[in-house]
Amino acid sequence: MLQNKDFAELTLEELLIEEKKLKKNQTIAAVLIGVAIGILVYGVATKGFGFLHIFLPLALIYVFYKDSEKNKEKLRQIRIEINAKNID
Repeated sequence: MLQNKDFAELTLEELLIEEKKLKKNQTIAAVLIGVAIGILVYGVATKGFGFLHIFLPLALIYVFYKDSEKNKEKLRQIRIEINAKNID
């Protein structure tokens, strides 16, 4: 995936490929957040409140959410560039 790259330098095809990758990453992040929430609920329901049952899933949710937010910003920038290139 692109890291700190100027999206204006990419061609329309490259932008579309990056957009597809970011959409896929968003879907994966959403699934992983859901799994972590499921683990959290199951752990609390079966084992009660414990460090591993609460902290570990919450930490994973936080990491996945932060990564998802970065991907949303990149996706927004890519869509702006795609729209700009489609107008030309």
